[in-house]
Amino acid sequence: MTFGHLAALLLGLLPAALLGPASAQDYPTRPLTLIVPFPPGGSTSVMARIVAEKMGELLGQNVIVDNRPGAGGTIAAKAFTRAAPDGYTLFLGYSGTIAIGPTLYPNAGFDPLKDFAPIGLIGSAPAVLAVHPSFQVGSVAELIQRAKEKPGSIDYGSAGVGTATHIAGELFTSMAGIKLTHVPYRGSGPVLNDLVGGHIPMSFTPIPAVHGHVQSGTLKALAVTSLKRSPLMPEVPTVAETGLPGYEAVLHYGLLAPAGTPKPIVEKLNKALRDAISTPEVQKRLAFEGAEPLPSSPEEYALDLAQDLAKWSKVLREAGIKLAE
Repeated sequence: MTFGHLAALLLGLLPAALLGPASAQDYPTRPLTLIVPFPPGGSTSVMARIVAEKMGELLGQNVIVDNRPGAGGTIAAKAFTRAAPDGYTLFLGYSGTIAIGPTLYPNAGFDPLKDFAPIGLIGSAPAVLAVHPSFQVGSVAELIQRAKEKPGSIDYGSAGVGTATHIAGELFTSMAGIKLTHVPYRGSGPVLNDLVGGHIPMSFTPIPAVHGHVQSGTLKALAVTSLKRSPLMPEVPTVAETGLPGYEAVLHYGLLAPAGTPKPIVEKLNKALRDAISTPEVQKRLAFEGAEPLPSSPEEYALDLAQDLAKWSKVLREAGIKLAE
């Protein structure tokens, strides 16, 4: 190829090379879609709508929440990997789907470390280890001691096999070296009803669901599952404080784009996300859902995702928990 031909070729490619940055600068020019892999009304969907509303204001375009439930979120996650990497289709990352799902479902159909471009974290949400008042234990240390004295004699309820409330219990038993009997329910509503009714003695349950019951005395909170106390229940100690050092079982929420999304677009979305969760309005709404804001860079979210995946896949493997789709 002559120098003239090469120069002509490079000049011909120049507009295309400039198109990427120009497009990112103009982005977005139309509404965005935020896929939530769970039904409307749950904490994950509420979290998405809080962020979508404020980000839409900041970006100057609507962010439309699209709920696509099924198989713990893995169906939507698998479909999302085929979305165009143009920044117009986003995914609500949630520990239950992207850190637990790939191990729980053998045919999940996606690799969270390869198929997604992390945008940034939204926040973290702990659970609370709640017990019925008739269950005569006053602390995590007492619970562990009783379980050691009578292995398998204490039941704990969860929202279902493989759910975050189940895996929190599995991590607890593993770290404490005890045996509890898992009682799975079909959703958080039924398990809470039986817990309040005294049909099961204890459960790891989202804070907003039990907050009112703890205040009224119909349930007792032994500890929260985060490393720091929750602003919603500052008087309740952490599991790590009261008998199991190092224990942490929190759910992380974040925003993801398809792999291959241009970096300038990811950075623009990250700025909008960080600006959104830094507003008092959004922070107040997140706190009401029991979540603590976690602003991060895309790189920090990528590291967090890798650590989350490694932690929960280890718990699942050691407990022998796996589901067929």
